Amino acid sequence: MEDTLIYNYSRSSSLVRKDALEELFLAQYSEIQKNIDVPCFFWGNVGQPFILARCLITLSNIVKSSFNLSPFQMALLKDPIVTAGNERLRFEGFSHCAGVYARIDVLPDGLDGEFLENGTTNVDFNQPMIAALGSIRPNEKIMLSVGEKEVGLYTEEKKIVERKVPLPEKWIKGLGTVQIYLSESEKQHIFNKIQTQQLFRGMPKGVVKSDYYLIVRGNKPMFSPVKSVDAVCIGGLHRLRLLEPLLPYIDSMQVFSHSNMQSTTWQLYMGNIRFSFSLSRESWRGFSGEGAVLDSLTTEVPDEWIDALDKYAYANQSFNGTALAVEENISLSTTDNITGRLAAMGLLGFDLDENEFFYRRLPFKLSRILGLNPRMKNAEKLIEGGKVEILNKNKERTEARVQGTGVHHTVILENEKERCTCEWFSKYQGERGPCKHVLAVKKLVNSQ
Repeated sequence: MEDTLIYNYSRSSSLVRKDALEELFLAQYSEIQKNIDVPCFFWGNVGQPFILARCLITLSNIVKSSFNLSPFQMALLKDPIVTAGNERLRFEGFSHCAGVYARIDVLPDGLDGEFLENGTTNVDFNQPMIAALGSIRPNEKIMLSVGEKEVGLYTEEKKIVERKVPLPEKWIKGLGTVQIYLSESEKQHIFNKIQTQQLFRGMPKGVVKSDYYLIVRGNKPMFSPVKSVDAVCIGGLHRLRLLEPLLPYIDSMQVFSHSNMQSTTWQLYMGNIRFSFSLSRESWRGFSGEGAVLDSLTTEVPDEWIDALDKYAYANQSFNGTALAVEENISLSTTDNITGRLAAMGLLGFDLDENEFFYRRLPFKLSRILGLNPRMKNAEKLIEGGKVEILNKNKERTEARVQGTGVHHTVILENEKERCTCEWFSKYQGERGPCKHVLAVKKLVNSQ
């Protein structure tokens, strides 16, 4: 199967009882590890195990859901990704259609243990694990191991279980896009527990096909089918129902929206655990196809730069492009380009509360990244075939002609704006990333 990457686990994830203590073990697999001698990323106690268990079950339900795929396409189970680093644990996943992104952040005060190594792995979430999580009671203690720890794992069962788990390429693509969207989002509302529950109780029933808008009247938030000033636009509103099982446990909720309304993010706060939930612009649109990182691929970046900044982000467990530009005297446009590339490679996530990128190393080889961006590959083919002609160019404006199938397209780059006469641009007006013709012209201009 060309659109999946297969990973083998030496054993399944498990939750085992040892005396009065529950121990949760998450099986790991990674193609790339910084330190292969470390058997475990994190080992210790969780401060709010009942809440974490409910969040993990909700994340699993999101991963199993889809809003535009057939039952056949939904047949494969997908497993969440977990990152241990900067004294935090982060669990991430997408819906099957990649139009819903969710992340659980367990903050430093919610963990009592040891970070043996920073790292990222694809997590095996099997049905026995979900059932065991559902059995955890309030105030019950569990120990969490991310990675593989030799002490106490399968002490009574000697059999080694191998499981092949598909990691969809659309997740890699989606992770790059959604982090760029998050970095361009702004906080719009803060609601307490009662306001949040009132808001969800007023959600329309069934599948919502038209846009809805989040508005506040007095002190009461509500969803309205009528657009108004300062309203937050939400496509595929019914997808928010995936959050309902967590509402009894929250302290508050914050709502963020992308600057161009290409996504909304709903962040639930539960003590030292945060649950982030991002929706694509419409339910049929997956983050994997939005093309937010394509612009960053139009300028070549030396491999040694990527390698150096990979090490920099790994050492700091965070990445602040603006701070890096100031420290190293690099232009902001260059750091923006590098940030996009690192995100496209799956190396960066974005923390809305910290307002900076965090480091993540996916179980994924970087050499595959260009294969995930067909628009970029098609743009390179246009250049290689001599089908891009620069008609005139100055500091403010570039006009070019690109040969298509039986037709020539005109591309104009003017300051921060870009236009093309092709059908893709006419349909989306740049909202889903640049078309292949614009990409070809920008790449050719940058190379000159």
